[in-house]
Amino acid sequence: MRIKSQVEACFEFVDIYWYRPRIVWMMIIVLAMFFLMASRLFYLQIIRGEHYYTLSENNCIRLQRVKPFRGLICDRNGRILVENRPSFDLRIIPRDAKPLETTLDNLARYLHLPVEDLALRVSQSAGSYSYRPVTLMEDISRTDLAMVSAHRFDLPGVIIDCNPRRHYLYDGFAAHLIGYLGEITADELNSGGFKHKQRGDTIGRAGIEKVYDQDLSGLPGGRVVQVNAIGQLMKILDTVPPASGHDIHLTIDYDLQKKANELLLGLCGAVVAMDPFTGEVLAMASSPVYSQNSFADGISIQEWDEVMCDPGRPMFDKALQGEYPPASTYKIVTAIAGLEEGLCDTGQTVFCPGKYKFGNRYYGCWKEHGHGSLNLIDAISESCDVYFYQLARRLGVDQLASYARACGLGAKTGIDLGAESSGLVPTSQWKQRRFGVPWQAGETLSIAIGQGYNLATPLQMVVLTAAVANGGTLYRPSIISTVRSVEGTDIMTESPEKVGVLPVSPENLAIVKKGLWKVVNSEKGTARRYVSSNHVEMSGKTGTAQVISRKADDHEIHRKDAIRPHAWFVGYAPSENPQIAVAVLIEHGGAGSSTAGPIAREVMLSWLSPEIETEITAAAVGADIVDYTDAGSASEGAGRKLISESLRSE
Repeated sequence: MRIKSQVEACFEFVDIYWYRPRIVWMMIIVLAMFFLMASRLFYLQIIRGEHYYTLSENNCIRLQRVKPFRGLICDRNGRILVENRPSFDLRIIPRDAKPLETTLDNLARYLHLPVEDLALRVSQSAGSYSYRPVTLMEDISRTDLAMVSAHRFDLPGVIIDCNPRRHYLYDGFAAHLIGYLGEITADELNSGGFKHKQRGDTIGRAGIEKVYDQDLSGLPGGRVVQVNAIGQLMKILDTVPPASGHDIHLTIDYDLQKKANELLLGLCGAVVAMDPFTGEVLAMASSPVYSQNSFADGISIQEWDEVMCDPGRPMFDKALQGEYPPASTYKIVTAIAGLEEGLCDTGQTVFCPGKYKFGNRYYGCWKEHGHGSLNLIDAISESCDVYFYQLARRLGVDQLASYARACGLGAKTGIDLGAESSGLVPTSQWKQRRFGVPWQAGETLSIAIGQGYNLATPLQMVVLTAAVANGGTLYRPSIISTVRSVEGTDIMTESPEKVGVLPVSPENLAIVKKGLWKVVNSEKGTARRYVSSNHVEMSGKTGTAQVISRKADDHEIHRKDAIRPHAWFVGYAPSENPQIAVAVLIEHGGAGSSTAGPIAREVMLSWLSPEIETEITAAAVGADIVDYTDAGSASEGAGRKLISESLRSE
């Protein structure tokens, strides 16, 4: 054992002797590396410490949100109606604006703004992260932009962002159809329905902008940036581009829509034009209009009050939401019901003495001295009330209502525009539920000529008119042609959608269409003077909807706008192989023939023969306008006579 221990000790001595130089060198190398690291740390933290501390404080990496471009809105031919323009928005990052009060004071002084307004904007976003930009002003002027840029070193944390802003190229053009944008509310953000929106973003508030907001909005992008101590951009490190919204191609035609808007200028009412064989809306105008750019740019309280106090109700879509008694245009439905029930035909005649006795009351015809003997076709052409009174008495209100519903009345058309009214088709049960009293037989007489409780929208009436024109097919009106991506791929394409068939045989429908043709083209037709054309044969029906009850000879009171009758005209052209159906409603416009008829006529001519100059003369339209308004002229007596004739015509 002793010998073994000595041998092991000998080997240990040899190992130590062998490895000692290597250990020494390793220790030297380790000490050298430690010395170098210590020297570098001393240099960085002691000698250059203040410099690098300043750099670390003054530069940081941030993620910025990039707003997407909202999709364009175009007409059926690709003409751009709504686009985006650059907007310079003034924003502040509270964390960088130190001291915040001084920065806001400087900014208010440079831009001549109340500092309280700026402070309020910042305080309203107090719950947000301190490094998240707060919008102080949107779409600032070039003068303000230059002022902020010139004093940027006095405005730490103040930045200028360039964002896309909605721009309506033809302000007010198809305003109710296209709609407008408004800032998203806190409740909407919290609802969870707008996942990619933030405070300060805009969303569609009406029309196409609202219904197709998701398609138009796109998706925001982002970028990683390096900013300096005052929040100014130093370097873009990475970018995720935003996804632009889809473009919407409408079915409307710019030129036809423009014509409709021009014809309604100064009037309260609506014009709707439709392709009878597809249901495509070619034009849909409501008047008066409002400024869409005012909303896009941020409408002021004064501007909002002016719009809301306007008696013409410019924010109200009269084509889609307006409910009016359809007046004599409803006689189309009554005629269909009478023919299908076998209660009338072209061989039967009715004598019209100018009034109709039912019970203990006389119901007057619009023509005081009567029409004499006439059949159904002439009754439609001359709009004889007495003929339809006697037809209504045999039909009854409930049977008449069933035909009206089958013709598309009393229900929404289904157009993709949101807030649509359904109108009203009254029944005996409806009145009992609504008023708690039974239906009176005499009320059916008023229903048959489109008065009483009857209500319809211009859109509903053009759908019915288009169905008559095309041979009996009801189409859902469509306003969207194509939804197209920015790359040019069609995301969605609308196809004609049949929703029903008129409850009438082809033979009976031909009788009704003959009557509508004579309305415009026969000597006694109620619209011949104002609607007939030497270039295109048109068919249609006039209507004058009373808003109050009156005696047959009480015309003077109807000069007042508030109680003057509403004017209707529905029609289509050409009479053979029609290409367009039109409904025109003028609130308190007087007679449908002289007020609504010429407008419908020019719309149809504009679509069919754009090269033909308007044939409407001052004698046909202008004289009526003067007669209604110029009570103090030397020819006042003649004017009243024309008013009387107009109010008593169909």
